[in-house]
Amino acid sequence: MTIWTKVHKEQTNLPFTMNALTVCLYQMTSILFFYHMCARQKRMPIEGGLDLKTIAIIGTMDSKGTEYAFLNDILKGLGLNTLLIHCGVFAPTIEVDISNEEVFKAADADLASIVAKKDRAIATEAAARGVEKLVPKLYAEGKFDGIISLGGSGGTSLATPGMRALPIGVPKVMVSTMASGNVSQYVGTSDIVMIPSIVDVAGLNSISTKIFKNACFAIAGMVTYEAEVKIEKKPLIAATMFGVTTPCVNFAKAYMEKEGYEVIVFHATGTGGRSMEALIESGYFDGVLDLTTTEWCDELVGGVLNAGPNRLEAAGKKGIPQVVSTGALDMVNFGPYDTIPPQFKGRNFYKHNPTVTLMRTTVEENRQLGEIIATKLNMTKSPTALMLPLKGVSMIDVVGAPFYGKEEDEILFETIRKNIDHSKVELIEMDCDINAEEFGVTAAKKLIELLAK
Repeated sequence: MTIWTKVHKEQTNLPFTMNALTVCLYQMTSILFFYHMCARQKRMPIEGGLDLKTIAIIGTMDSKGTEYAFLNDILKGLGLNTLLIHCGVFAPTIEVDISNEEVFKAADADLASIVAKKDRAIATEAAARGVEKLVPKLYAEGKFDGIISLGGSGGTSLATPGMRALPIGVPKVMVSTMASGNVSQYVGTSDIVMIPSIVDVAGLNSISTKIFKNACFAIAGMVTYEAEVKIEKKPLIAATMFGVTTPCVNFAKAYMEKEGYEVIVFHATGTGGRSMEALIESGYFDGVLDLTTTEWCDELVGGVLNAGPNRLEAAGKKGIPQVVSTGALDMVNFGPYDTIPPQFKGRNFYKHNPTVTLMRTTVEENRQLGEIIATKLNMTKSPTALMLPLKGVSMIDVVGAPFYGKEEDEILFETIRKNIDHSKVELIEMDCDINAEEFGVTAAKKLIELLAK
């Protein structure tokens, strides 16, 4: 029931007969009640009615028209406007606002020729490209405030490229059969909310309708309610951390916060590194404390927490001051012990917990890591310092710990010394391990010094 419906219902169910003055007074009261309800729901009346929020519903409305119609009805019943975007190949079975012709046109693809080819892969690829271009354009034009979709692997692959292209903070909900597994290829570095569908999204039943309704309630709440959060504007610093480098980052963070900076910490789990690099590219940060570069171990050796080949590039390209270190370059990450690929049999392993197994990097791998770190930092266009903790790169790479490796660390440091461009990168060597308080505080002080240049 909309706000005005509530007001009108009150007016039309009066238990007594009113004279003209009473009617006038009652109408004035109704208007005040209307504005009160607007304030309660954080909506403001505009000419022609309420400034209702709009939810974009995107998906294949040729094959799942019934399911999307259900979402549409729920959202409209909550007092929201909707924008239905059809990204399927064939004609929709329900009325839509944005046709598939518009979607494919955004990808410079001819829908008729794609239909004639009868190739699902080609059609899906073109539709995904169109969605990726069209959705952010529609948002920039003010056509919607939040976006929702549902799908299996195919539908999820179609909708999420458009969601990923939207700014962080724009509500995005994806109900998916894929949501309980690895969703990194769908979420990327965005803030998409993935909701497991539990059952297949095709068909309305006692389970799917509950999931769909909850998803609608979630997106409705996201766009309708706002809370004023007062955060003092401070220079933003990005930092990378792993469990085995936590003390180091905490020391650096505490020092920088005392000096008036806000430090945003990213867990170096692949997704964390990619997210940080993307936000640096977008201009979110004033400086970078990249003390945990361990994701390069997984990229090089084949672990499960790699952040891609462009890791350690964004700050240098954007001219953002950075202090970098070799945190956790002693380890490659895998899942449970029995999932480790057979080619690594006989290596030095450490069971971090039941779901994470660490593998010590070798002398040769450390030589290659040293070359990679130097190559990436030599590309920098920003004030850059590289710090080497000579007595251990992680909590378990110190004397007596499971991954202590004097030879491995020495080849890492020596390779960096030989390959780093000293005219671009200041090399700082400290006779302590990475988690020593003096190391973390020195890193913070150095970044503050670079920021002042």
